[in-house]
Amino acid sequence: MTSRLTERATWKALEKHATAMRGAHLRQLFADDPKRGERLAVEAAGLYYDYAKQRVTDETLQALLALADACGLRAKIDAMFGGEKINATENRAVLHVALRAPKGASFVVDGEDVMPSVHEVLDAMSRFATSVRDGSFVGFSGKRIRNVVNVGIGGSDLGPVMAYRALRSYADRELTFRFVSNVDGTDFAEATRDLDPHETLFLIASKTFTTQETMTNAASARAWVLNALGDEAAIAKHFVAISTNAAEVAKFGIDTANMFGFWDWVGGRYSMTSAIGLSTMIAIGPERYREMLDGFHAMDEHYRTAPFEKNLPALMGLLAVWNQNFLGAQTIAVLPYDQYLERFPAYLQQLAMESNGKGVTRDGTSVSYETGPIYWGEPGTNGQHSFYQLIHQGTKLIPCDFVAFCRSHHTLPPHHDLLIANVLAQAEALAFGKTADEVRAEGTAEALVPHRVFEGNRPSATIFADELTPATLGALVALYEHSVFTQGAIFDVNPFDQWGVELGKALAKRIAPELTSQSELGHDSSTNTLIRRYRARR
Repeated sequence: MTSRLTERATWKALEKHATAMRGAHLRQLFADDPKRGERLAVEAAGLYYDYAKQRVTDETLQALLALADACGLRAKIDAMFGGEKINATENRAVLHVALRAPKGASFVVDGEDVMPSVHEVLDAMSRFATSVRDGSFVGFSGKRIRNVVNVGIGGSDLGPVMAYRALRSYADRELTFRFVSNVDGTDFAEATRDLDPHETLFLIASKTFTTQETMTNAASARAWVLNALGDEAAIAKHFVAISTNAAEVAKFGIDTANMFGFWDWVGGRYSMTSAIGLSTMIAIGPERYREMLDGFHAMDEHYRTAPFEKNLPALMGLLAVWNQNFLGAQTIAVLPYDQYLERFPAYLQQLAMESNGKGVTRDGTSVSYETGPIYWGEPGTNGQHSFYQLIHQGTKLIPCDFVAFCRSHHTLPPHHDLLIANVLAQAEALAFGKTADEVRAEGTAEALVPHRVFEGNRPSATIFADELTPATLGALVALYEHSVFTQGAIFDVNPFDQWGVELGKALAKRIAPELTSQSELGHDSSTNTLIRRYRARR
């Protein structure tokens, strides 16, 4: 069985249109429409989205909007915001949007309004964060907490570390923040090597309190604290839990009064505004944290209410579908021109690829089209001296999202003007390139002309905001969340499960004891050989 998406008249119309568009170049599209750069832009929640340099026409956009309607995008958005169990394989609602809604809003799951419990947790987080920040929460020996170590993995790590680095200019610089995720012991050892256990607080982030990597690191953290403080009672003063498993939390030695829960309708990669964001709140304070939530909520409301032709996340998602399935792109490069967003591309990798990296539709039929584009990137201008060569003159079509800000937190003239000049220049160069005649007019020797030609016609979009603030970060993350949802709605996949990560985890549990024993092996010949080699050399 194959999916019916490619049989839709709207899909076939896009295929036909894509054939006609193969001869179109952005040079000509701009020449034919002098106001293109003004028309093909949308502004919402403090973000300005310029998609004029995408390889689209008004006809393309109308065809994509028709596809969205045919795929029921509006109904799917309403179902998510309505608390319906759209995560069908796990029979769960998907309500991360409730985590950033203000008091007085209502989101109902199984007949119950979840907002009172959401704000109860937020208020508890605020009280605890304030007690760490003002020094009233102290360690076992009475010393003030000066180091906070978040221990998690996946969504319990990528969101917090990205947000902390993005908002460092708002963070309390008297506090040191570290993040441990990898089960590789090096990660824990390096994160703690220069910290004083008497002044260190660990946040153990695991909904079930059984995640193998997280609990292995948590056990090492526990031993590290006990080795220095020598008393089991110290655990309650140096550990808090972000979990729902009170029994395991208490067994570990953590005071369940310092356990911050969340709900099964919060997926891991959508959890940075749940209790998983406790490290962020401690870093920037409850007031700034709520500003971030307001930024999320502003984009949520825009996505929920704006018509699709003016809907920033919907347009971004539809353009991703167009570039991948009709122009042949396989990846999307996210290029933030702000060093504070150094971990933003890594965060988006999980958000996008764990969500839409699926080969079957919601009803289990195989897809016959491309899903889940690969997201990757690096802050500018570093990437310009790394992989931009391939983007400009290589054989692969790589659409780019440039992210930039009109103001910097650090006024070091002429740094920021030069940074912005680079981002605008790169987008312009990708779109328009340089012809052979233009190269010759510069006096280039004929033998070098082919090497200096830039084909151009490489699609990009630019996201501009005034400044990287907590609210701006919230809007930016929500933008990509909803773009990913839009793509999943078109692809007809479930963006909220991740069964693909389970098999490797199950096999690792089987292999782990085999590495330290001499038991018989029942794997393939390659795996068996590697295990024996490790046994002999470990």
